[in-house]
Amino acid sequence: MHLRRCFSTLPQTFTDFVVPSYGRYTHIELSHGNGNRVWDTAGKSYLDFGGGIAVNSLGHAHPAILEAIQHQAGRIMHCSNLYLTVQQGELAERLVHLFGGAGKIFFCNSGAEANEGLFKLAKRYGLATGRHEIITAENSFHGRTLAAIAATGQDKIKAGFGPIVPGFAHVPFNDLNAVSNAINKDTAAVLIEGIQGEGGVTPATTEYLMGLRQLCDNNDILLMMDGVQCGHFRSGRFQSYQQILGVDSSFKPDAVSMAKSIGAGFPMGAFWADSAYADLLSAGSHGTTYGGNPLACAVAQAVLDVVEAEGLEENVRNNGQYLYDGLLDLQKEHKDVVSDVRGLGFMLGIVLKSNASDTPAADLVEALHQRGMLTVPAGTNVCRLLPALNTNKADIDECLAILKDAVQQI
Repeated sequence: MHLRRCFSTLPQTFTDFVVPSYGRYTHIELSHGNGNRVWDTAGKSYLDFGGGIAVNSLGHAHPAILEAIQHQAGRIMHCSNLYLTVQQGELAERLVHLFGGAGKIFFCNSGAEANEGLFKLAKRYGLATGRHEIITAENSFHGRTLAAIAATGQDKIKAGFGPIVPGFAHVPFNDLNAVSNAINKDTAAVLIEGIQGEGGVTPATTEYLMGLRQLCDNNDILLMMDGVQCGHFRSGRFQSYQQILGVDSSFKPDAVSMAKSIGAGFPMGAFWADSAYADLLSAGSHGTTYGGNPLACAVAQAVLDVVEAEGLEENVRNNGQYLYDGLLDLQKEHKDVVSDVRGLGFMLGIVLKSNASDTPAADLVEALHQRGMLTVPAGTNVCRLLPALNTNKADIDECLAILKDAVQQI
């Protein structure tokens, strides 16, 4: 028998029974969604430009996702990775093709797990020569496990969890000289985000990416990229470095982590490793119970099908520019509030001035809630826009109108 509760008691239910590890908006109790819109239990609708923090790549209740889940759940949802499944093999082949046709995929369940796999890959790569250290960037974010918070370049993420796992060094983002100076005899790899998400929606520069590739080649160390938030077409290309450098660039990292948009809301993660390093993690050296299960792989295949069939890479590039241009107009109108607009595709950040408040991003997010729109803060002064990849101009126009009204208020 299921307990039925009045929706007004839900905040108390969370207080009583859910670990308080999130700063929740307790006045919003979400019920259901469709496309780029969600509804709360009181019937109020919200334009969702937070996208589950870059997860809901096809919005809510997309029919292709529903069909994939229903069909695969009726056949086989899970089996041990001791056996072969068609869904995992086919998805791996498609992802490897998107990386240029070489390398292999490891499937897991989240972005943190995908990055843990990269840490182990780097350490296994450096094992023969005693190298174990990984250089990451300040203001980066790589997950919530003990190793991932050690890799993350934000002190607030590490607070209260010492002693911190050793083996990570942090240097300023987009600073090639800082990386060069940090490389030493213990360095096994460099790990960066193509676009820093939690750190403020800051893209890597062309010079930085190309310089890192040369530095890593010269020092025989791995160049790894965290594509958990900025990857899987969110920038307008499969991976953000392809959008930053152009698809014809010779640039290629040695390994890339993935999650969020890959499953469109179904929990899934993965990492790709280039052919030279793909067999470093042999049988018994790494694993996961649920990773690559047939249900998750069927959903991820459906996401790729929709991206291809509906031309969503081009949609993100075109409508991402449309949204970006609209935000620039907003900045011009309200220079006293908005200091910058940055990002690529459907991963954009509105940088706010700290005038009347020390938390302008939180203030804007709350003002948008009141007007029926969901977004995500990044630190104290950046508001992130992370809409679904199939977002159209009508939704963008609505977003810009709500933003303009909210910005005028704050």
